Amino acid sequence: MLRGQRGRYQVSSRADGAATAGTPGTTVRVIVTGGGTGGHVYPALTTVNALREALAGQGRELEVVWVGARGKLEERVAGQAGIEFLPVATGKLRRAKNPMGMLTWTNIKDLARVPWGALQSVSIVRKRKPDVVVGFGGYVAVPVSVAAWLCRRPLVIHEQTVRLGLANRLLARMASSTAVSSPSTLDLLPGSARKRAEVVGNPIRAELFGGQPDRAVAALGLDGFDRNLPTVYVTGGALGARQINTLVTDDLPWLLKQANVIHQCGATQLDQVRETADQLSPELKQRYYLAEFIGSELPDVFALADLVVARSGAGTISELAALGKPAILIPLASAAGGEQAFNARYLDENGAAKALLGEVTPDDLRTAVAALLDDPAARAQMASNARALGKPDAAQTLAALILRTAR
Repeated sequence: MLRGQRGRYQVSSRADGAATAGTPGTTVRVIVTGGGTGGHVYPALTTVNALREALAGQGRELEVVWVGARGKLEERVAGQAGIEFLPVATGKLRRAKNPMGMLTWTNIKDLARVPWGALQSVSIVRKRKPDVVVGFGGYVAVPVSVAAWLCRRPLVIHEQTVRLGLANRLLARMASSTAVSSPSTLDLLPGSARKRAEVVGNPIRAELFGGQPDRAVAALGLDGFDRNLPTVYVTGGALGARQINTLVTDDLPWLLKQANVIHQCGATQLDQVRETADQLSPELKQRYYLAEFIGSELPDVFALADLVVARSGAGTISELAALGKPAILIPLASAAGGEQAFNARYLDENGAAKALLGEVTPDDLRTAVAALLDDPAARAQMASNARALGKPDAAQTLAALILRTAR
């Protein structure tokens, strides 16, 4: 056994290689930071739950504080999960292809908030004395992670995307450990950080693995679906995606002759898409389910789906890979740093999805969908390739890394 620097906790090695931070009965103090989007927030929440489970199994407890931006998604999610939340001032850098385009009044005002956020973060870290700080990316993670480094507290950062995000690119040199979702990300890290990096995957919600197709049929009232036909799940994320909605509705009569369709379109275009659906024949209409949002039914919808049409954010591709779902990915062109296109291309190159890049037309989508719907063997191979990339135990692996790193 090795004692921590201050002798407060013991770190013992186990036979399976996972170490524990502290003796049974002790409390492990963790500060979690990151947010802005669901791609940062939900992996963080999933990891907190995995840490709680791991420590409970050892007879120990987790004391966790989430530090983020006031009024943003992370505050709402932390509150719903019963996690203490502390806000700090944050500043977001809005990037542009031309560096001069970043010299905006909004960027200048936001950057002026960074020093104050850094001081707040240092105060929080000094007061809470965490055994480890865990950053999940986003601009809010920067001041808290820097504070951990300044206060000589262990820092673990996690990168959800295949490509390295700007915040984590800056923080990797300071981190005690860097967790990445894909082996291809390792080469993007600075040399010194690469030696302290580990491929863990991207944590996804455990409930996604318990889906049942028949439960989706019952919960959503899909009695009109033809179970002899494949089912396509179309989603643009919680808010929907205008591009995907437009492409799908243009192809809708053709698509419904080939498959059942569950279409999660978001609130903005719900009425517009419903008008298009109302023009369908009764036979086709009964094979079409339109929803603003898919909530607790999502695991069952995934289980029912034979093909998914979606964006290619980090969370989406991680879920599709872990579940082994064949997919057609249409990346958001305006995603920061082209990350979604990078994600989609990575899956495409590994035979785990079909990526539609650039200007996508309804004919492009129809061709891609037809190729997979007409070839069950191709779908099965794509599903197998996706599962080969997926890491369903990512949350547990990351939790073990965090506990090994904790003081």
